Amino acid sequence: MIGLGTIINSAAIAVGGIVGHFAGRRFGEDRQEALNRACGISVLFIAVAGAMQGMLRIEAGSLVSGRSMLLAICLALGTAVGEWIGIEHGFERLGQWLKQKTGNAGDPKFVGAFVTASLTVCIGAMAIVGAIEDGVSGDASTLCVKAVLDFVIIAVMTASLGKGCAFSAIPVFVFEGTLTLLARLIAPVLTALALEYISLVGSVLIFCVGVNLVWELKLRVANMLPAVLLAAAAAYLPWGI
Repeated sequence: MIGLGTIINSAAIAVGGIVGHFAGRRFGEDRQEALNRACGISVLFIAVAGAMQGMLRIEAGSLVSGRSMLLAICLALGTAVGEWIGIEHGFERLGQWLKQKTGNAGDPKFVGAFVTASLTVCIGAMAIVGAIEDGVSGDASTLCVKAVLDFVIIAVMTASLGKGCAFSAIPVFVFEGTLTLLARLIAPVLTALALEYISLVGSVLIFCVGVNLVWELKLRVANMLPAVLLAAAAAYLPWGI
């Protein structure tokens, strides 16, 4: 069944949010803060692993790095475009709307939790590749694996950040569902090199989410999202970067 992967992934996030909500109520504020830091560190290491996979390679028996120029250009230009469009503001407005419509108007952490969780589970090659596989061949295996990972991540995030994390199931459903429906059009464009570039830049954006969690900074990661599109486009440059 085409689209099953998106449904399973979205449902896993929602259930993970419910589990995390009730588990988090057993923790005091100090323990929630410690859990938040632990979650942030986990996100950082997941992101570093993905980024290093895209930047490091073995040549002549030595470990060398590359694609630094790709990262610098995509992040700089992508952030400039995102800041101009105001993507982060759009996410926050959606979070505010959900906050009001779901009866959580009194929850001061709702919007921040929603934005942080949404970015964590939406960015990354697994969501893109899995949705395309689901749309082209009906193979939901990649999204099912992602569903298990997202269940754990969102459960922990909800326990520490609040129930706004559970509603990240909505953007995931829209994002992956749209890719699944358009899969036959997108698949020929996303070459192996384009997916490598997307995975690299996406991992760096996830790292920025982890930085926000651990150090309580406010990197506007949503405004960096155009960098992922630029990374895919960079795969078609004849001279490479």
